[in-house]
Amino acid sequence: MRYAICNETFDGWDHPRVCDTVAELGYTGLELAPFTFGSRVTDVTAARRAEVRSRAESAGLEVVGLHWLLAKTEGFMLTSPDESVRAKTAEYLGELARACRDFGGSLMVLGSPLQRRIPPGATYEQTTDYALDTLSRVVPVLDEAGVDLCLEPLAPAEADFFNTAAEGLAMMHRLKHPRVKLHLDVKAMSSETAPVPEVIRKYIGVTGHFHANDANKRGPGFGDVDFRPILAALTEKEYAGWVSVEVFDYTPDPVTIARESIRYLRECE
Repeated sequence: MRYAICNETFDGWDHPRVCDTVAELGYTGLELAPFTFGSRVTDVTAARRAEVRSRAESAGLEVVGLHWLLAKTEGFMLTSPDESVRAKTAEYLGELARACRDFGGSLMVLGSPLQRRIPPGATYEQTTDYALDTLSRVVPVLDEAGVDLCLEPLAPAEADFFNTAAEGLAMMHRLKHPRVKLHLDVKAMSSETAPVPEVIRKYIGVTGHFHANDANKRGPGFGDVDFRPILAALTEKEYAGWVSVEVFDYTPDPVTIARESIRYLRECE
């Protein structure tokens, strides 16, 4: 398995320190949240993007890509009934794809629950059409940048739209583009009706990225989720992508989270 970790885990740390620590703990990949470098990715200069990439590579890390794409931004909505808002959102997602390329990444995880809600009065079908309209505008930039867009199902507790892998696959089929893939997240899959390993076996063939976390929002091994059958399913299906640690509860501290998560994953593997 190739293990990565998300950089926002190290809240308040500068990038060089994050890179050195992550590499020392045994990870070979680093996933970036754009808000850790600026309020909008368009504020991050070309020189700064090159610096971030170079510093990661000098520590022996590969920048995996970006996630939390629209977090801490304003004015964007994937599912807005307003065409101008959808156009603006698509334009910004395109800029994120270019930034991902500049950072050295090859994929983006589209979660961002606050920017994908069902609008008041809209049906699920209308909301899907709005989302697909936005995403169809992004597809040409994905080709240009050489970046995959991974659609992330989120649990109903987090989002009221696009909650299951099946819904993600349906959106992929309508977009019909090889750079649009599925993203699987253990915490989110824990809300599906089928067991997590079963969901993995069914959908891993169209999955471009994988987040490892517990249903309790902490790291692997910090809760009740057993990762042995999860990693067994990934191995059985010959998943060759990254397994990236993403947490939402930052206790007790970043180093403990990072160290114990990869230790547990390797033990399960």
